[in-house]
Amino acid sequence: MKLTSDFHTPPQRQTAQQSDLADDEINILALLATLWRGKLWIVLAMVCSVALAGYQAFSAAVPIYTAEATVALENRQSSVSNLEDVVSGLSTDQGTINTELEVLISRTLLGRVVNRLDLTADPDFNAALREDPGFSLGSVIALVRTGIKSLFGNGDQPAPREKTDEEIFNNAIDTLKKMVSVSNPRNSYIFAISAQTTSPQKSAAIANTLADVYIEDQLEVKFEKTRQATEWLSIRVAELQKTVEKSAADLKAFRASSELVSPEALEALNLQVKDRRTRLGEVQSSRAILEGKLAVLKQALESNDRTSLANAAADPALNRLLGEIKAGRQGAEDSFDLRIRQLVQRIEIDLGRAMAQERVLETSITEQEQQLNAQSGEFVRVEQLQREAEANRLLYEHFLTRLKETTVQEGIQQADSRLLSAAIAPKQPSAPKKAQILALGLFLGLFVGCGGVLAREMTQNTFRTAAELEEKTGFAVMGQIPLIPGRSRADIIAYLRSKPTSVASEAIRNLRTSLLLSNVDNPPKTIMLTSSLPGEGKTTLSISLSLNLSGMGKRVLLVEGDIRRRVFNQYFDIHQKQGLLSVIAGEAELEDVVYKNEELGFDILIGEKSSINAADLFSSERFHHFITQARDKYDVVIIDTPPVLVVPDARVIAQSVDAILYSVLWDKTTKSQVAEGLNQFSMLGLGVSGLVLDHIDPKRMKRYGYGGKYGSYYGAYTKGYYDN
Repeated sequence: MKLTSDFHTPPQRQTAQQSDLADDEINILALLATLWRGKLWIVLAMVCSVALAGYQAFSAAVPIYTAEATVALENRQSSVSNLEDVVSGLSTDQGTINTELEVLISRTLLGRVVNRLDLTADPDFNAALREDPGFSLGSVIALVRTGIKSLFGNGDQPAPREKTDEEIFNNAIDTLKKMVSVSNPRNSYIFAISAQTTSPQKSAAIANTLADVYIEDQLEVKFEKTRQATEWLSIRVAELQKTVEKSAADLKAFRASSELVSPEALEALNLQVKDRRTRLGEVQSSRAILEGKLAVLKQALESNDRTSLANAAADPALNRLLGEIKAGRQGAEDSFDLRIRQLVQRIEIDLGRAMAQERVLETSITEQEQQLNAQSGEFVRVEQLQREAEANRLLYEHFLTRLKETTVQEGIQQADSRLLSAAIAPKQPSAPKKAQILALGLFLGLFVGCGGVLAREMTQNTFRTAAELEEKTGFAVMGQIPLIPGRSRADIIAYLRSKPTSVASEAIRNLRTSLLLSNVDNPPKTIMLTSSLPGEGKTTLSISLSLNLSGMGKRVLLVEGDIRRRVFNQYFDIHQKQGLLSVIAGEAELEDVVYKNEELGFDILIGEKSSINAADLFSSERFHHFITQARDKYDVVIIDTPPVLVVPDARVIAQSVDAILYSVLWDKTTKSQVAEGLNQFSMLGLGVSGLVLDHIDPKRMKRYGYGGKYGSYYGAYTKGYYDN
C-alpha cells in the first residue's frame, strides 16, 4: 500500500468570470455544509421545540370549543297586504352586507347577549370571579412584571379599586367580542356566527343568542320606525283636517258675499264688449270721414272758388248748377250757394250725431269692462278657493289613508333575516390543533436550530478546517496536527517516539513531506517556526518536526530562537550554561555547546538570556554567520522563534531562513490575529512557506459537526499501511 502525503498547494486565483459564476454554487454548498455540520444541534432544537409544543398542545393549552349559527338575509318578503312599508327591507348589495356584519358584532347587540345570558356572573367574562390558579407560568410572568414596575415605576402604586358595575359590563362585552366572529361566505346572503369558549354549551348558547338578538333587533327597529311614523301621521292628519275645514268655510263665505255669475254670463258680457268696440270703431271712422269733408268744404268756401267747391263736395247737383252758371243761367249762382250751405249743414249734423254716438259707446264700453273685470276677479277667487279646498281635501285623504295603512303594519312587521341553522354544542374541541402545533413546533425548531447554527458560524472567529484557513489567508496548509496526548511537555516527546504509527506521528510525517516537496530541486535547509501569540504550539511543533526529520537519517539542529522565554528546559533535561548567544558572540564553538541527545537523534542549541536587544542580535552579521555555519554542518536547521505579534524577532530571523512555517492554534487563534501576523511578513516582502493547523481536537471537531473526518482518515489509513 502506498501512503500519499497530505501536500497542500496555495490556492490558485480564479478569473473574475469564473469566480462570479461559482459564487452562488460555492455559497450554497458552504451553507449546506454548515447546516450539515450542525445537524445534531438542529435535531436537538427540533426535539426540544416539538417537546414544548407537545406539552402546550396536550397539557398546558385549554380546550376551546367552537359553535356556529347561520343567519340568512332575506331578499324577498311575504306580502300580507299590498300596503307600502314604512321601513323598506334591506338590500343585498355588498355595502349592506358589510354593514350588517358590523351590526352583528356591535356593542349594542353584544351587550344584550351579556344581559340575556348573565355573563357578568361568569368567571370567563368577569375576572373578579376567577379563582386563584396557584402556581403557573402566567402567575410567574405577572409576578415578574409587577416586580419590574416596582423597580422602575414612580413610587408606590395605588391599591387596585373595586370595579363598578358599568366597568364589569363593558369588560364582559370586550371579552365577548374577542370570542365571537362573524363571516359572510362568498357569493351568499349567509352570516356565519361563531363563538369560541371553554364550554361547548356556552359556545352554542352565545352563538344562538346573538342570532336571536340580531333578528329581534331588526324587528324592534321596524316597530320603532313604524310607531314614530304613526305618531307623526296622526298629528299631520289632524292638522290637515283643520285646514280642509277652514278652506271649505272660506269658499262658502266668499260665495255668500259676492254676486257670482256663471262662466256663460261672463262670456256673453265679454262678447258685448267686443261688439261695442267694433261699433265704436265704425263710428269713429265715419266721424273722421265727415270731419275731412267738412274741412275741405270750409277751405273751398274760404277761397270762393265754385269749381273747387263742386269738386270738394262731389255732389251731382252742384256740378249741374256749376254748368248752368257757366252757361249764364239766371239764378244759378244763388242756387249753387244754397246747395253748398245745405251740404255743409248736413255734414255738421251728421258729424255731431257721430260724435255723440261715439261718446255713448265709449261710456258703455268702460262700464261693461269694469263690470267684466270685477266679475272675473270674483270668479278667479272662487276657483282658487275651490282648488285649495280640493287640494287640502286630497292631501288629507292621502295622509288619512297612509295613517290607516301604517296602523295596520304595526301588527304585521317581518324581520329581514331568519335563523337558518341553530348552533349545537360541539363534541370535539376546535383548539388547540395538536397536529398543527406539533408541526409548527417542528418547523420552529428547525428554524431556530438552523438559525443558531448559522449564527454560531457567522460569529465564529477562529479556524477549524484547513480549507477555511487556506481560503481566508491564501496560503497552503502544509500540516494538520492533532492534539498530542500527554500531561507534560516531556510526555509529548515520549508519545511521539513510542507511537510512530499514531495519528499525531503521521500528521508530523505529512507536514515533513509537504515541506520537503515544496521545492523538490532545492529543499529548504533552514526552517523557522512562528505563531501569532504564545501558547499556540510552535515549540512542540518544532521539536516534533526535528524528531521526524532525524528519523529519516538527516542531521538536524534545533535552535531555541525565543531567547526571551527559553522553554526548552521544560522539554529536555539540559544543564548547559552556554548556548546560542555564546556561539554568536564567538565565545564558544557550535559543536561544543550543542546538546546531543542520542535517543532523539538531533542536536539542540538552547537560548541564553541576553542584555542585548534580541532583534538587534538577530539582525547582526554574526547571526548570519551562525546560520551559514549551521547550514554547512547540518542537513536541516529548525529555529523556534517568538510569536510575531509579540516581538519583532521572528520577522528579523525570517530574512535569514529558507522556509517559514506559521502555526495556527486550532479553534483558538482568531482570524484577525492570523491576518495581522501574516501582514507583518508581507510588509517586509516575505511570504510564509506554509501554515500548520495545530492542536486539532478530533472529538470537538465531531461535536462541531465535521463528522470526525480527521481522526477516521489518519486512524484507518495509517493503521492499514503499517499493518501491511
